[in-house]
Amino acid sequence: MALTDHLANRASEIAEWRQDIHANPELLFDVHRTAGFVAERLEAFGCDEVVTGIGRTGVVGLIHGRNGAVGRTIGLRADMDALPIAETTGVPWASKVRGKMHACGHDGHTAMLLGAARELCDERNFNGTVAVIFQPAEEGGAGGRVMVEDGLMERFSIDQVFGMHNLPGLPVGQFGMRTGAIMASADYPEIEILGKGGHAAMPHTTADPMVAAAQMIVSLQTVVSRSTDPLEANVVSITKLTADSSAFNVIPERVTLGGTVRTLSPKVRDETEANVRRVVEGVAAAHGVGVTFRYRRGYPVTVNNASAVRTAIAAARKVAGDDEVITDHPPMMGAEDFAYMLEAQPGAYIFVGNGNSAGLHSPNYDFNDDAIPHGVRYWVALAETALNENL
Repeated sequence: MALTDHLANRASEIAEWRQDIHANPELLFDVHRTAGFVAERLEAFGCDEVVTGIGRTGVVGLIHGRNGAVGRTIGLRADMDALPIAETTGVPWASKVRGKMHACGHDGHTAMLLGAARELCDERNFNGTVAVIFQPAEEGGAGGRVMVEDGLMERFSIDQVFGMHNLPGLPVGQFGMRTGAIMASADYPEIEILGKGGHAAMPHTTADPMVAAAQMIVSLQTVVSRSTDPLEANVVSITKLTADSSAFNVIPERVTLGGTVRTLSPKVRDETEANVRRVVEGVAAAHGVGVTFRYRRGYPVTVNNASAVRTAIAAARKVAGDDEVITDHPPMMGAEDFAYMLEAQPGAYIFVGNGNSAGLHSPNYDFNDDAIPHGVRYWVALAETALNENL
C-alpha cells in the first residue's frame, strides 16, 4: 500500500499535533485539554457524530462508510493520558508541565488515530461504521474499563475493537502481533507483618518482623520456580519494603511488603494468588508473627481474538509487506487496560515499531514521529479490510 501524496504531505502536520500533545501532558482522567483537542479536530474532519464524556473524559467519533450507517461497526482505540514522570529529553516540544510527561507514547497513539480519522472521513472506502475511540486513564486508572461500563460497546454497536501500541526496539515500519495472550495481567499484593519490637541487641526478646519479611521475599520466588508450570509465564516481584522504625538499634514492630504479580492466563492468575497467600501465611506462622494479606487485582490479561488477528495481519501486510509483519510476536509482561475492551468484544491489540528509542516509561523516552505514517496507514487499511470483507 503506497503512501499517498496527501498523507505524505499531512504527516508533518500530524507530527505537530503529536508534539503539541506531548508538550501539554495530562494525567489519568484529567485530560480535558487533550480531549478538547481531539474533539475539535474530529468535528473539523467531518465525523458523522462526535461524542464526549464517555468514561468521564473519553471521546468517540463515528465515521460512516459509503452506504451510510448500514453494516458492522469496528472500534479503533488510542489512549490519551501521560505519566507522573519528570522529562529529561531536552527536545523542543518537551513537557511544559513539571513532573508530567508522555513517557509511553500516548501522544503518538492519539495523533496517529486522529490522522487516520481524517483519512477515513475523506475517503470512506468501506461499508459500515468506524468508531474512533480516544481513551483516558490507561496508566493505572482503568479508563478502558470505565468506558466499557459507560456503555461504549452497546451505545455505538461495536462488533470488534482494535488497539495499537508503539514498541521501542521494533524497527519503524514493522508490526508485531499474536493470537491469544499478548499482555499480562497485573495484580498487587500488600503484606503487613506485625511482630514484637525491641532492642536490636536483644533479639531473643522480640518476634522480629524483619527476618520474617526477608524469608517471605525469598520464599515467594518459589511460587514461580516450584508452584507454576515452567511452560507458563509468571512474575512475582516484591518491590517495596518499609518498617515503622528508622533507628539502627531498634527491631520494629511492623514491616510492610508490596509488589506485583504478572501472568498470561486467568488460570495461572488464580493459582498464583492462592500460592502467594499460602507462602505468606506459612512463613508468618513459622516465625511467630501476625500477618495481614491484601491482594488487589489490576488489569486482566490482554487476549487477542484469532479472527481479529487475521484481519490485523492482512491490514498490516497491505501497509508494510509480508516481511515486516511479525505474526507470532512474543507476549509482554507489562499490562494494558485495553484488556477490558477485549473482554467486552472480540478484537486485537498489536505493536508498531518505534525504532531505537529509549524504553517506555523512561524520562528520556520520546515517540518517534517517523512511525506516524505507518500507524495512520495501518488504521486506514484495517478499517477497509475489516469492513469490506464481503465485497
